[in-house]
Amino acid sequence: EMRRIDGGKDSCRLDDKRLGRSVLVKKNRRARRMTLRVNPIRRDITLTIPPYANWKQAGEFIERHMEWLQAQEQAMPQLQPFEHEAVIPLEGAPHQLCFVGANNDAAADFLRGETVQRLDGGPDQPPRLQVNGDHRLAPQMLTIWLKQLARNRLNERAAFHAGRLSLRYSKLAVRDQSSRWGSCSSTGALSFSWRLIFAPAGVLDYVAAHEVAHLGEMNHSPRFWKLVAKTRPDYAEARQWLRRNGHDLHRYGAPK
Repeated sequence: EMRRIDGGKDSCRLDDKRLGRSVLVKKNRRARRMTLRVNPIRRDITLTIPPYANWKQAGEFIERHMEWLQAQEQAMPQLQPFEHEAVIPLEGAPHQLCFVGANNDAAADFLRGETVQRLDGGPDQPPRLQVNGDHRLAPQMLTIWLKQLARNRLNERAAFHAGRLSLRYSKLAVRDQSSRWGSCSSTGALSFSWRLIFAPAGVLDYVAAHEVAHLGEMNHSPRFWKLVAKTRPDYAEARQWLRRNGHDLHRYGAPK
């Protein structure tokens, strides 16, 4: 049975133990019907209802679509926190995490150098990402390292494509944005999701080319796509990969 757990005049949350999360119900004065949306990236469920509908009707609507919601919930990719022995993709290739705690055992005595090290795997084993230091700080240190690696890769590829197209950008930033993989401002500032470092290198390269092309065309007109094709002729395959698999990149590093 649906129960209201909080809310105000124009929005509330309805909860049901058959779902692993509550449903945000929002009134929209322009809505003409009830609409359910499941966002696999933010892992939330939103029901938009017209202004004349009430919370009871919203609950009944959710009830009628319970089987569909449960199926959507089961289809969501499982979250994968950064933890010892977890496997995550790095530039498209699976890597196993190895957290070597500073006070864990004697192994730390001879492990020196960078906070994170890329090591070859053994026979039939994936390569490893070894994080040296306190176990409690390892996820945070790994995240910082991955963001810096993403920034380096994106700087390299953006500079390459800008050179090919004779365009210039003012600055480049990496963020944890969930709504888009990259953006280009009217001032020439480029911004990218650091999570592109999980994708194959060709996918990161395509997003860099895409945003650089916006420096010449701030739209998605045929002229824009001509610019993308000029610097990255085979962009279509990478674009399709991102459409099919992009939401999966947001599950890595999520907390338990």
